[in-house]
Amino acid sequence: MSTAREQPIFSTRAHVFQIDPATKRNWIPAGKHALTVSYFYDATRNVYRIISIGGAKAIINSTVTPNMTFTKTSQKFGQWADSRANTVYGLGFASEQHLTQFAEKFQEVKEAARLAREKSQDGGELTSPALGLASHQVPPSPLVSANGPGEEKLFRSQSADAPGPTERERLKKMLSEGSVGEVQWEAEFFALQDSNNKLAGALREANAAATQWRQQLEAQRAEAERLRQRVAELEAQAAAEAPQVSEKEALGQSLEQLEALVQTKDQEIQTLRTQTGGPREAPDTTEREETQQKVQDLETRNSELEHQLRVTERSLEEARAEREQTRAEVGRAAQLLDVRLFELSELRDGLARLAEAAP
Repeated sequence: MSTAREQPIFSTRAHVFQIDPATKRNWIPAGKHALTVSYFYDATRNVYRIISIGGAKAIINSTVTPNMTFTKTSQKFGQWADSRANTVYGLGFASEQHLTQFAEKFQEVKEAARLAREKSQDGGELTSPALGLASHQVPPSPLVSANGPGEEKLFRSQSADAPGPTERERLKKMLSEGSVGEVQWEAEFFALQDSNNKLAGALREANAAATQWRQQLEAQRAEAERLRQRVAELEAQAAAEAPQVSEKEALGQSLEQLEALVQTKDQEIQTLRTQTGGPREAPDTTEREETQQKVQDLETRNSELEHQLRVTERSLEEARAEREQTRAEVGRAAQLLDVRLFELSELRDGLARLAEAAP
């Protein structure tokens, strides 16, 4: 492709697609990033072309004819068919405004191409390419890209007030010589700008993630400190309850002694009853009363010992249950502390990796 005699008259950014020649339905993207799409005017041949360069090759090289139609298929996508190239081109824009600007410029260039063809058929000649465009509302120099003030590209074209032929040819030559390099530089600039925007976005996300991780790290540290204090309290409580365990063991031994004593007393009661109920000769009333009183005393003592035994058993069971509960609580606290410490370690590793990856 050669643009040595062509002037750029309009430029914008869009994602370029071509129709799949096999299916005629699916779109094939020309690249991963948006490309520069420009309108060029060939003053020698009186023709208008839409050109987009990706790398070292022309992605779009479409001559605009009066029979072409640019169709908006959505708010940000438009397409047109090129019978000469035997394909359909599609453009995806960043906003509806960019699509509208491109469509309006397509209509203006199409009308200018129609007038140029009619004058060529009638034997007439346009005084200048910019004059022909000016009569159809194509903006004069400087021309601003459709991407807004931040991405302005100033393209010089001749105004309706055309200078003399010699000056016009000199300006045309100066503009056309740098057109190819300018399009390539513009494509490289936008590619670098896209890459810079992506890197800036990734850096902002990384900073936000780092801030969030720091907050989580502080929260985990506070939680770990609280758990450490809780474990220390439980350990101190367990140490304080150690003497109580000895008392409980003593109570267990006392309980065994009481049980043995109760059994002994039961045996004595049984013996006394046997002796009292057996045949005796001339029982002494006083002795019988003493024996009965002794039996009653032993029964009373037995009841007291049994009551004391039950109380001691309940105290022992409560002490065992409390001890088991304390052990379970200490185990849960230790397990939760291990989990928090593991999460804290992961957060530290993540922050370290983020710090290494940060530029």
